[in-house]
Amino acid sequence: MLTISARKRDLFGKRLKKERKDGNLPAVLYGPKEETSSITIPAQEFDNVWRKAGETTVVSLRVEGIGEKDVMIHDVAVDPVRGNPIHVDFYAIEKGKKITVEVPLVFIGVAHAVKELGGTLVKVLHEIEIEAFPKNIPHELTVDISSLSSFDSHIAVKDILLPEGVEALEKQDEIVASIASPREEEETAPVDFSQVEVEKKGKQEEAKENESVEGKSE
Repeated sequence: MLTISARKRDLFGKRLKKERKDGNLPAVLYGPKEETSSITIPAQEFDNVWRKAGETTVVSLRVEGIGEKDVMIHDVAVDPVRGNPIHVDFYAIEKGKKITVEVPLVFIGVAHAVKELGGTLVKVLHEIEIEAFPKNIPHELTVDISSLSSFDSHIAVKDILLPEGVEALEKQDEIVASIASPREEEETAPVDFSQVEVEKKGKQEEAKENESVEGKSE
């Protein structure tokens, strides 16, 4: 299991700048049966674990003075300019209880309707909500699009192969992916410029005649 070390934190507000400057991240540990604790974790250590675990994998958080906790990375605040994490929320898992999380979908394979018929793959869902015991939660779920052979075919939630002990909470008939047929090119009639010139000359001559008639009437 991936592990992150941590220690209790007593710095808050503006004083957190020094923590971040020293290569640490402020964080919070909480859960249904866990007293909320302010902690600090090594930024580089967290970055390495986060890239592998994401927000769907259980990791071990070892906190000085508190002990080892099975947690999930619940929320990560990111600097809007630099893009690096600036604060982390850890959710302590209650042992023996199922939890609900959203797991990302990864599309694999080649759709015949796309490769041979020129259709476009439409990804309706990019993640689905599941319920499972922490140990059974997958990091991601794969969706094989090779079954999409025509413009009428689609993949629903019920078609996703789920690991043992994992239940999808979305509606079973919810569309995950489908195929859009290629749009027919609109035929544009060629412009006959010779007719445009004839029409233009006709209008000019008509205008001259009107001017001539108006002059005589005066």
